[in-house]
Amino acid sequence: MAANATDETLMIAYCNGDPDAFAELYARHRAALYRFIRRQCAGAVADELFQDVWTRLIVARRRYHPSAKFSTYLYQVARNRLIDHFRSSGRHLEEAQGGDPPEAPAASGQQPENAAQTRQQASRLLGLIETLPSAQREAFLLHQEAGLTLAEIGEVTGVGRETVKSRLRYALAILRRGMEGW
Repeated sequence: MAANATDETLMIAYCNGDPDAFAELYARHRAALYRFIRRQCAGAVADELFQDVWTRLIVARRRYHPSAKFSTYLYQVARNRLIDHFRSSGRHLEEAQGGDPPEAPAASGQQPENAAQTRQQASRLLGLIETLPSAQREAFLLHQEAGLTLAEIGEVTGVGRETVKSRLRYALAILRRGMEGW
């Protein structure tokens, strides 16, 4: 299967028995999906939920119909799994916090003082993302990590486009205020 195939084409190929198509989908989405989950729950739980999302995708492959973008489908599965996890633990997604933010790597070739400043800025930003109200954090992460459009985020979260737009606007305002002076 060609690397330039759409996600939907790859998923259909996987549904028809092509394991290489799944490998390509996994390679395309694993990092962003993991970051989305990790920023909403702690490390070991995030690892478990990440694996469970992919397992659910494998199990449900026969029911897949490309009525929306594959990424919208994938993040809907992830969001549902997060909601299930928090319900079973007696909490709600709205109460979730991602734990300690992972340390950001410095860009290669940076001077040590610049690398330290970059790490501090990234750490500050990750900390601010964790303090966002969950609806804003979720919209921000789906937009930034998954690259979903406003309409797609609305489809995943079950709210209207204008609500998503508002959540993103508030999230960005909080993040900008928190990063002033950096």
